[in-house]
Amino acid sequence: MRARIGIHKAQLQIDLREVNLKQKTVEMLAASAKGTVPILVLANEQQTPTVIDESLDVMLWALTNNDPDNLLHSHDQIALPNMLKLIAQFDNEFKTCLNAYKAAKRYREDNVIECRHVCEVFIKELENRLMQSAFLMSEQESLADIALVPFIRQFAKVERQWYLQSPYPKVRQWLNHYLQSTMFTKVMAKHDLWVNNG
Repeated sequence: MRARIGIHKAQLQIDLREVNLKQKTVEMLAASAKGTVPILVLANEQQTPTVIDESLDVMLWALTNNDPDNLLHSHDQIALPNMLKLIAQFDNEFKTCLNAYKAAKRYREDNVIECRHVCEVFIKELENRLMQSAFLMSEQESLADIALVPFIRQFAKVERQWYLQSPYPKVRQWLNHYLQSTMFTKVMAKHDLWVNNG
């Protein structure tokens, strides 16, 4: 999802191939042995194609090529390192907590609340940031915002009723800004499955 958001924000044209991860195509596995999405293949007539198979790297590639909304905050030298630090915290720490929270709810384990409390440490940090400015880094939208939206969307869905009553109104407002946007509708649009190299 976030790779698609990054490409959409960069206004780049790509050939999008929707895959069934339970029936991975030979071409997909040939491009990246990891067998996970996203996989961005950059064709090059002179040499072997370049493959980018991490969502954040796809976003950075896209916005480095074209950043009409200045999501990388190019005017500020410390902005991007600060964004990447926040994103890494969610990629490396929050994601683990979120997966435990989702699993506890799915399997009706008795530690759902405990798992949620661990996630809330990170959600509180975002709430505090959003009390200071409209977006996570400043009054201007950034890479950090679009990189974290998918995680917070997942968090919001685990215990929907609790989330709607939770003490995080700024996070809800921020997330709703994205979920109700035309951009979100476009990047979440379903495509026909790619079953061969046609």
